[in-house]
Amino acid sequence: MNHPTASERLEAISQKPVYRNLYSALITDLYQLTMMYGYYKSGKMNQRAVFDLFYRKNPFENGFGIAAGLEQAVVYLTGLRFQDDEIEYLRSLRLFDEGFLDELRKFRFTGTVYAVEEGTVVFPHIPLMRFAGRIFELQLVESACLSFLNHQTLIATKAARIFQATRGDLFDHDHQSIEFGLRRAQNIDAATFGARAAYIGGFVGTSNVYAGQNFGIPVVGTQAHSWIQSFPSELEAFRAYAATYPDRTTLLVDTYDTLKSGVPNAIQAARELREKGHELLAIRLDSGDLAWLSKEARRMLDQAGFPNVKILASGDLNEYVVRDLILQGSKIDQWAFGTALITGDTSPALGAVYKLAAEEENGVMIPKIKISENPEKVTNPGYKKVVRLYLEDGKATADLIMLDEEQIDPTHPLTLFHPVHTYKRKTIHNYTMEELLVPVLEKGKIVYSLPDLEQIRERMMQQLTAIPREIKRPINPHAYHVDLSQKLWDLKQKLLLEIR
Repeated sequence: MNHPTASERLEAISQKPVYRNLYSALITDLYQLTMMYGYYKSGKMNQRAVFDLFYRKNPFENGFGIAAGLEQAVVYLTGLRFQDDEIEYLRSLRLFDEGFLDELRKFRFTGTVYAVEEGTVVFPHIPLMRFAGRIFELQLVESACLSFLNHQTLIATKAARIFQATRGDLFDHDHQSIEFGLRRAQNIDAATFGARAAYIGGFVGTSNVYAGQNFGIPVVGTQAHSWIQSFPSELEAFRAYAATYPDRTTLLVDTYDTLKSGVPNAIQAARELREKGHELLAIRLDSGDLAWLSKEARRMLDQAGFPNVKILASGDLNEYVVRDLILQGSKIDQWAFGTALITGDTSPALGAVYKLAAEEENGVMIPKIKISENPEKVTNPGYKKVVRLYLEDGKATADLIMLDEEQIDPTHPLTLFHPVHTYKRKTIHNYTMEELLVPVLEKGKIVYSLPDLEQIRERMMQQLTAIPREIKRPINPHAYHVDLSQKLWDLKQKLLLEIR
């Protein structure tokens, strides 16, 4: 069997309806274009530079993030063109001369990009993407790439956080989480790519049919209260739905009275289905005291001879509500999440940034640093890579940000230190390493075969298993170590002293 090349895989992905003709070169902030014009006017447009895309703080007060959005960024970068109508619009702004507009007309992204693979567990200050190339090109792509990774990484992280809350343990298959956020998302793109990110984060399905078409996510649906209300009685509504979908019937039981009407009528519909050789799949609870209702519904279903009918819960759920419901002994098998998942709820933005790390001067690449009164905002200079270090038990113990030319000999002990509180040190032995940044584009050409969504999701599962449990606590998680190599730390201090 011949496997598609990286280019063939990209071409197939680019033809998805959600990507086809989606991205305009004008999906950028005006100051990117005015800076590009400044580079053009000052003769710097071909100057080489390096930018890092990273975030400074885990969202939701979580202990980790889940990288997502790279596929969207790659499709954008490889298809980036200025169309005639876009050039005309820029001309109408009267900010740019014709020579600059001619440069935009022939614009193609020719940079080199390394990135963390989607589904990877990530932490603050690690470059999720590293860009190298003409500063003229790298300046343009900042806003769009930040948008793609900011959004999907945020939602994938929320999904993984919820996923753990619904299961307790990552590989306990007794509970499942489903994404129901289409009607709550800020817009259709946020809903569709949010469903993709939720699947990466461990959800098993989505109500969003467009996301199902584009990304192969299993689609899930029941019925709304309006279906029940449109029939003369609840039982007639249940019978009609069961007749329509006899092998995949889930019944919404809280339209009138969950325990006096909804569940008894669902049981009657289940009996009639069984007489015809079919089985009721599930009932859905959407309101009320879900812990008590689920326990009573479970008792009633079991007594009626339907122990295999699942109970699905929905209705403005989040990870904290779910955790409490589990502690209260609820009998819920499946959970559907909408607003809290798809909007990011308590952390509506990831806050990733895109910072200059090096720039060419007189043919030599010079490390660059941005300083701040806030130590968290002081950038790490130079052309860097990230190595994840694993101990003998297979658990990750730290990530080390290093200059790209540095090498580690795993046969020798390695001493790590906190990049701010340098007195905090530890030495590790018998460790293995994984380089997190992989080549994606070389001089604008795809060199990375974009994985399918199942592969990305499986990577997330494997990655999260390797992270210590203390890091994954939903409240007050232990801080994972992200350290600098001695050489990078020395370079950073040298630049800080020179600036002062």
